Amino acid sequence: MPAMPLEFTTSYLKDSTDLLRYYKKLGEQAIAQASDEALTAALDPESNSIATIVKHLTGNMRSRWRDFLTTDGEKPDRNRDAEFDSPPRNRAEILALWESAWRIVFDELAPLTDADLGRTILIRGERHSVMQAINRQVAHYAYHIGQIVYIAKHYSADRWKSLSIPRGKSAEFNSRVNAGLASQR
Repeated sequence: MPAMPLEFTTSYLKDSTDLLRYYKKLGEQAIAQASDEALTAALDPESNSIATIVKHLTGNMRSRWRDFLTTDGEKPDRNRDAEFDSPPRNRAEILALWESAWRIVFDELAPLTDADLGRTILIRGERHSVMQAINRQVAHYAYHIGQIVYIAKHYSADRWKSLSIPRGKSAEFNSRVNAGLASQR
């Protein structure tokens, strides 16, 4: 995976947006390594497939980010329970959902300024600062994208190409970071 340059910043919004772009890319790289069959396979009856997780993530993104500053983040048209039924059937459907939802996220983040961070928004009627809402979403997406990576890695087995520091390569990676040839992110 090409390194995402770690850029020193004191901008919360820039760093949060960069983190979200990193997790989006991580998910895409995992999905790319998964076979078509693995995208819709679940590890057991109580587990979700990659397709189901993507459907849930995209339902969450649409609900949380549409009209982010002016409407409750749990939109009346969201049916969270249905996000776990009838997942997308193929890679094209999965990626179409994925791209359309991420576009909403980044389009709503782009115009925000530091002055917006203390504003109050609602999620399920509960008050959150904009900063708290962004933190909540970064954590939620990282959690589920970690699941996507795990499932893709499981089904890829020995064909898996590491998306982070491969086993036994930490010292080499640290040397590359210290030499300015790689990034920690």
